[in-house]
Amino acid sequence: MTVLVLGSANADLVVAVPRRPAGGETVLGGDTVVLPGGKGANTAVAAARLGAEVAFVGAVGSDQYGELLRGSLSSSGVRTDFVRTSSRPTGLAYITVTPDGENAIVVAPGANSDVGVSDVEAVRWDDVSVLVCSLEVPVPTVAHAVEVAASRGVRPVLNLSPVVEVPAETLALLDPLIVNEHEAASLAPSFEGLPALGPKSAVVTLGSRGAAVVTPSGVVEVDAPVVSVVDTTGAGDAFAGALAVGLSSGWSLEESARFAVRVAALSVTSAGAQPSYPTLERVREDRKE
Repeated sequence: MTVLVLGSANADLVVAVPRRPAGGETVLGGDTVVLPGGKGANTAVAAARLGAEVAFVGAVGSDQYGELLRGSLSSSGVRTDFVRTSSRPTGLAYITVTPDGENAIVVAPGANSDVGVSDVEAVRWDDVSVLVCSLEVPVPTVAHAVEVAASRGVRPVLNLSPVVEVPAETLALLDPLIVNEHEAASLAPSFEGLPALGPKSAVVTLGSRGAAVVTPSGVVEVDAPVVSVVDTTGAGDAFAGALAVGLSSGWSLEESARFAVRVAALSVTSAGAQPSYPTLERVREDRKE
């Protein structure tokens, strides 16, 4: 195993809507589609589909949604040794998707709130090269995982989504911190200001415009290919998973970001999160086209 992912596993309840409702308004949508999701599980599946050895640390409930998620992880090649069954229900994400492919999401964490330090302690770190975390699980658990990873020579990556307060000592260990441009704006007045928060590097995802790689040497922007957008759900998680694959392969941060941008772009051309993630073969084929 080279990539370890710590984060949430949710069942995505997706409904297509003509537009998002205003306060107090009801909008009729399409039929609800249930898909495997969650920032952590999405990242793990994205990395595994690209050929990496991946294990996931998380928790699900003993319900049909938990079975859905375990099945999706396993069928994608993700190791589930460290996925615990909680007494709480599996996390759910309620997602609306408008005709332009943009989404709005409400998450009910459920079992994700039970992911704790003991889950991190159960991990065998000997063959891990990159740790990727996201913030739909408790911050103390993420902070502990980052600390343990750094102490063992494992490269810690954090997708700071949603934005919450993270200990300064945790930020100082990250290489990189991943945020989207809206999250970046809430943290610093400019991309160049992100290193002042403490991380060794940062990557800002810019949607259809690609990404910005921020290091002490400056900011390098990476362009995204032009694609027909169907659904942006999980694109950021696809980016994080692909970035981890690049880093675990020994690529530079900029090279990894260029690869991740292509993977994320392909992911938005299909509906759903995990079902939309491309294989490495698909990414290579797209590059030839």
